[in-house]
Amino acid sequence: MGILLSCQGLGKSYGARPLFENLSFGLGEGERAGLIGPNGGGKSTLLRILAGQESPDSGTLSPRRGLRVGHLPQQDLFDRADEGWTVRQELARAQRGLGLQGYEMDSRADARLAEAGFRDPDQAVGRLSGGWRKRLAVLAQVVREPGLLLLDEPTNHLDLEGVRWLEAYLSGLEFSFLVVTHDRRFLERVTNRVIELDQRYAGGHFSSAGNYSRFLENREAHLGAQEAREDSVANIVRGEIAWLRRGPKARTTKQQARIDRAGELIDELAELKFRNAQGQAAAIDFTASDRRTKRLVSAVGVAKSMGGRRLFEGLDLTLRPGDKVGLLGENGSGKSTLLRVLAGELAPDAGTVRQADGLQVVTFDQHRDQLDLSLSLQQALCPSGEHVLYRGKRIHVCGWASRFLFRQEQLDKPLSRLSGGEQSRVLIARLMLRPADVLLLDEPTNDLDLRSLEVLESGMQDFPGALVLVTHDRFLLDRVSRRILALDGRGGWRFFAELSQWEDAAASPEEAPPSDEPLPAEASGKSALTPREWREFKNMEASIRAAEALAEQARAALEDPAVASDAAELTRRHEALDVARGKVDALFHRWAELEARHGR
Repeated sequence: MGILLSCQGLGKSYGARPLFENLSFGLGEGERAGLIGPNGGGKSTLLRILAGQESPDSGTLSPRRGLRVGHLPQQDLFDRADEGWTVRQELARAQRGLGLQGYEMDSRADARLAEAGFRDPDQAVGRLSGGWRKRLAVLAQVVREPGLLLLDEPTNHLDLEGVRWLEAYLSGLEFSFLVVTHDRRFLERVTNRVIELDQRYAGGHFSSAGNYSRFLENREAHLGAQEAREDSVANIVRGEIAWLRRGPKARTTKQQARIDRAGELIDELAELKFRNAQGQAAAIDFTASDRRTKRLVSAVGVAKSMGGRRLFEGLDLTLRPGDKVGLLGENGSGKSTLLRVLAGELAPDAGTVRQADGLQVVTFDQHRDQLDLSLSLQQALCPSGEHVLYRGKRIHVCGWASRFLFRQEQLDKPLSRLSGGEQSRVLIARLMLRPADVLLLDEPTNDLDLRSLEVLESGMQDFPGALVLVTHDRFLLDRVSRRILALDGRGGWRFFAELSQWEDAAASPEEAPPSDEPLPAEASGKSALTPREWREFKNMEASIRAAEALAEQARAALEDPAVASDAAELTRRHEALDVARGKVDALFHRWAELEARHGR
């Protein structure tokens, strides 16, 4: 495997705080690597350095000669002021500087747009939703055919269908990429290597070949060995310290070597203690009440409309201690509204919601409206005095803050100056102090890093009361939920035993950007196609039309009188026409194959 890009001893700091130091690793051909680490650990900065957009404070970056690197930032760079700019024009602009002919740029653009489900290439960028803008931003990098693609949180703004599209799309790319994401299911399905930036590791990072599950196994073994090494070195150091206290004189080379070795061991022990202590977040243990009631919340025939649109109707849901329900649906389908109905904050239009007497409901609001951002961190964590009461024990606010990875110097900082992930941790810290029978969690994972997600997941699994969870984190949803309730946003709802069952059922056509072209027909219940094959089948006509248009452009380019005397250019354009026609033939063959299986 050839190396595309390597870095040696990279270091970067902001002010007095180092993001990473002495970082060394390489990225090779065929690698689909995931980059993870704590918030503020320098992942986005590292991507910008690898892309050549920012310089490190120390170290060297060595890309392969001629390597083209693509970089997808968290926020797209489309010009919102240019309302008439189309998606095709955007992809043409992305290909500037590549030395391509106009028809070649159009060919690439139309092919990529068809792959992503854009049925109207002349659709204005300004009319696209956030999810479709994200798809276009991905295409704007892919269409350049880089040797290495760097993606920073590409699942942001995508709903579940959009994330599943991105998984399939990236899996089909022929070039290498490095992706920053907190989506563990995405890492599981897409990557063949995971790199974690963290001061817990020697060299500032840990790299594991394989998907996310293999990474977890290898990381556990690595950290276990590191902790065992600390215990072993500590035992040796105790003996060496006892020997040093006897005052040995460095009269011989052997004694001097032992003194030097003792100093090295003491330094190694200090380093191991520092690394093993980094970021050890306390377990998130929600406080449950002592309620013995078997039925906590009972919703019967519940219906609710908002803005003249029916969200759900005839919904029956009973919550008992130990129930853990995952709530799924597209944005605007009524998930947050249903949580408010279950909490008793919003009356249903029809049906009844009964709560057990004295029920204690604790809610997590995805918009963080429960936080007064003018308060300091200390005031938010401990409204009065300097101690919080947790499970009958008084804990000083400094100790309580450290359990959620806050430093003592942050206590006087206003919440408005904290990051989104830090604000989420404040909310979780407050919720842990309130006894609960029912937890209603609306996107509690927003902006949390993977380490915080892992401890949050453990706390949810151990909570003895009832829990309803709304999250885009499919890995968390799958591991915590014991059943899935899916809302379609048009009044319908359905229960599933697990996430994979819902994914298998979600084979209906994906939402498309605004277009005058009608949607293809729904999939037949008798179809033998997988969900991915069905999506390919339903977009096949559009793909063929795009491929035929590209072939026609290639034919016109071949017949251009301006190149009639240029033998080399004629040969190149003739080859391009053969390739374009071959793609049309391949698509017709694939269409016939899928159609035959669909009609079984």
